Amino acid sequence: MSLLQGTTSCELTEKLQGELTADQIPKGDPAALLQGVYNAQREPIQGHVSVFALQEVSTDARIMPTRGPDWDDNGKWRQLFNHTWDGNNERVRDTFNQLEGIEYAATDLLRFDPTVQQAAESRFLRAWAEFLLLDLYDQVLYREPGERLNNLARVRKGTEALTFIVSELNAIQKDLSDASVSKATKDAARVLLMKCYLNKGVYANRAAPTFAAADMNQVITLADEIINSGKYSLTPNYFDNFAPDNGAIGRENIFTQENAFGNGGPLRDLWKFVSHYNMRPVDGYNGPAVPGTFYDLFEPTDKRRGVAYDVAGGPANPGRRINVGFLIGQQYNLVTDAPLTTRSGAPLVFTKDVNLIETGADLEAKGIRPIKYPVDYASEAKGGNSSENDHVTFRLADVLLMKAEAILRGGTATSAGTYGATPLAIVNALRTHPSRGASALPALTLDILIDERGRELYSESWRRNDLIRFGKFLAARKDKPQSDPKYLVYPVPQQQVAINSNITQNPGY
Repeated sequence: MSLLQGTTSCELTEKLQGELTADQIPKGDPAALLQGVYNAQREPIQGHVSVFALQEVSTDARIMPTRGPDWDDNGKWRQLFNHTWDGNNERVRDTFNQLEGIEYAATDLLRFDPTVQQAAESRFLRAWAEFLLLDLYDQVLYREPGERLNNLARVRKGTEALTFIVSELNAIQKDLSDASVSKATKDAARVLLMKCYLNKGVYANRAAPTFAAADMNQVITLADEIINSGKYSLTPNYFDNFAPDNGAIGRENIFTQENAFGNGGPLRDLWKFVSHYNMRPVDGYNGPAVPGTFYDLFEPTDKRRGVAYDVAGGPANPGRRINVGFLIGQQYNLVTDAPLTTRSGAPLVFTKDVNLIETGADLEAKGIRPIKYPVDYASEAKGGNSSENDHVTFRLADVLLMKAEAILRGGTATSAGTYGATPLAIVNALRTHPSRGASALPALTLDILIDERGRELYSESWRRNDLIRFGKFLAARKDKPQSDPKYLVYPVPQQQVAINSNITQNPGY
């Protein structure tokens, strides 16, 4: 059986245990409540089983094969990959409940006299949770601060929900700081606004979105404000953005979730889930993989495809084996460089070929393994379930790619920073940077750009959002036929529909 990271964050709002009153909270300590809202992001947004599962496993960039008796899990992963889920799918249900828990906690804080900045940060975190709920489920349940829990939560859908999120972000931006990227800042609000304007036409009509030039110009203006600030730059090594010390060296990162050993989220799932049982010095659960078609999007010279990356406290890696990016071919012990084997003693050779249901003698080794975050070997050596890698939510590369897309979709070209004014120039500035090492593209279309977003942002929980916006999410792929349009949104969990008459289930479910 596979090992799953447990969830500990808030359940759906109707199950929250009672209501806090003002005299139950230390006066002058809304900061503790705000930190609780930040921490509540960890379970649903980090790791492999919640937002990541819904945004990545449902796409062409990730596959969770059943390997003989391993990773069956009552078919919940196959449902995500095949687009056959319903309102009772565990991952669909738990992710909704966790995100609503953030929304509730951020709202409830507002009744306990926070400072102006604390209130702005809490409202930003609420807007971020609501954006994810809108993107995934097209419905956001909400209450007002202090509203009793026996009042049924109300619902905002589609463009109404987006309008509220945009109005919140515009209202609070001036009250946010420019401090640590692990906190809500003005630039974090700008990037989330970019996401809102870029996807505005999607949330109005996911099956056939349109893109207004005025919305695209908003994306471009916000991008230029971030670029011209001079606070962010492309890192010398692409994987610095995700390393155990990325809080210090991740120059591209704009908004992260801070992790520390003993006080962090389940980010280590992102390497534990994919690593084979016999890999050393980190043994894993031998689960997810990347389809060969996605791997083939990369040029051999593209460093984003994989490098030998050194981290403090890590193994010597005497053979300079690729240990971050995509692991393919014979795998080696990174301490001794001895070839690894499967549990049956066969060579551990990761292959491009992988099926949703694997049988046969080599089922353990099927599939290329993606590791975006360099392993925090020092934390692994201590034991426990946390790492020092800060989880990356927004970064400069995404800002550049969104600006290029907005110009392609009818926005007015501008020049900011050293990246050029045309979509092609912007994308090539990113691709040809020494940290990526890819060749310059001769031309740029939307079809080429969606591939580039895949190359740049794989394993960052944006693939489903991107594929829907580019009209490619429902397409047939290996082991999956063309999908019904109802799968452009997830269903609201059936247990929520059953207890709240304000909710109308999404069409087709």
